[in-house]
Amino acid sequence: MSKPFLSVIIPAYNESKRLPLTLIDIDRKLSLRDYEYEIFVVSDGSRDETADIAERFSHMIKNLHVIANKENHGKGWVVRQGMLAAKGNWRLFTDADNSTSIEQFDKMVPYFSAAGGSAYSGKKSFDVVIGSRGIKGAELHPPQQWYKQILGKMGNLFIQMVVLWGIQDTQCGFKCFSEEVTEKVFPLMKIDRWGFDVEVLVLAKQMGYRIKEIPVRWVNDFRSKVSLSAYISTLLEVIKIRWWLWRKQYKLEKN
Repeated sequence: MSKPFLSVIIPAYNESKRLPLTLIDIDRKLSLRDYEYEIFVVSDGSRDETADIAERFSHMIKNLHVIANKENHGKGWVVRQGMLAAKGNWRLFTDADNSTSIEQFDKMVPYFSAAGGSAYSGKKSFDVVIGSRGIKGAELHPPQQWYKQILGKMGNLFIQMVVLWGIQDTQCGFKCFSEEVTEKVFPLMKIDRWGFDVEVLVLAKQMGYRIKEIPVRWVNDFRSKVSLSAYISTLLEVIKIRWWLWRKQYKLEKN
């Protein structure tokens, strides 16, 4: 296979039940596109058959790669691992529950920068394009539970005030980065768990890369593994990011 235009990274922890349909859906829809693609499943020390099932699918999906970690490191750790192992001009990570369909990637393409190696570059040029549930045009089916909506809005306001003004939804698990951003930003990351979404966007912005937030259609799965402790952990990690920025702990190079 020639160099892929798109790499799709799927972090997975105990996703043996939801992963098969996600893989089938992603491969089926991308096979209709006119560009090369690859798919990475990165198992985060799963205790079920996640890695084994993904390996079985690798015999049916020729562009599927499986990374099976024996220990649990955190979503941020395995996303970083998959993004850096991928070879695509553009690298998208998405959740194993398929809450945001790969079809939403089509909305991102017009915003890609020519520097990302895209033959599809539009008039507007960005290095990072992220899906959002918090801006006009986003569709949530069904909406999250009321308490999660409140926690999400309060958390986002806190994140904006502390490190990342202007981004309405940092936690949507559907984010795409150019090859250059991936190779320069992801190795600098320190957060291994839920706060990694905020960290990678903060670092990209600090380094001068352009970020575009676009509305997506998001299907709420009430089996979500995100707990109250994850919200609290994310906010604590945001404070760490701010502290590290003040202390110049990141070796940032301006783009």
